[in-house]
Amino acid sequence: MNGLQAIIDSGSKIVFFSGAGVSTESGIPDFRSSEGLYLQEHETSPEEILSHDYFMKHPSKFYRFYREKMVYDNAKPNECHLKIAELERTGRLLMVVTQNIDGLHSAAGSKNVAELHGSIYRNHCIKCGKAYSLDIIKESSIIPICSCGGIIKPDVVLYGEPLDSTTVQCAATAISQADTLIVAGTSLTVYPAAGLIKYFRGRNLVIINRDITNADNLADLVIHEKVGKVFSDIVIK
Repeated sequence: MNGLQAIIDSGSKIVFFSGAGVSTESGIPDFRSSEGLYLQEHETSPEEILSHDYFMKHPSKFYRFYREKMVYDNAKPNECHLKIAELERTGRLLMVVTQNIDGLHSAAGSKNVAELHGSIYRNHCIKCGKAYSLDIIKESSIIPICSCGGIIKPDVVLYGEPLDSTTVQCAATAISQADTLIVAGTSLTVYPAAGLIKYFRGRNLVIINRDITNADNLADLVIHEKVGKVFSDIVIK
């Protein structure tokens, strides 16, 4: 912890890269841990349900799963989200790069957030492109339908869909300019998002994750602990 505190204190261009493990202490399940969504019993695998093809072929089944397992709009930012937003206000945090779709970094007050996999709070009609809030998803009994008659789709990246190129480029640029990269709550197994750390050329790479990651051997500091618990002890100066 002393090492992490010293690294944060010395960083002037910090990027925080977050995965599902950052939000578990806000009550949102992760995907690949022993208690994660992907290891639960499902009639159809979550990877298949959360794919573009499945959404197009079985939108009612997709939305049944999506509303129950992916929408946690009552969740609140935890200590990590709050400390990172506080760090941004010091002017020393370049960007939050997140794989999460829960919007908790923004809810905590972070302004410069690159949401690699989109957000549950943004939705659009696949026919006319009209934008909708999360309310349309929650209030629709089965499939949310646009005023034009088209199906409304969440602005989240499904399996089989590309990441937004502009968002990826912004994230890669920030990481390449950083002197400190803190990677938290991700197993770094989901590509292309996980591949972004290759752009880091700075001084300190920190990995904070409950379990071992593929990049532990590359890091200057590795902490195997819950992310919120770690940041509860950090003082932002």
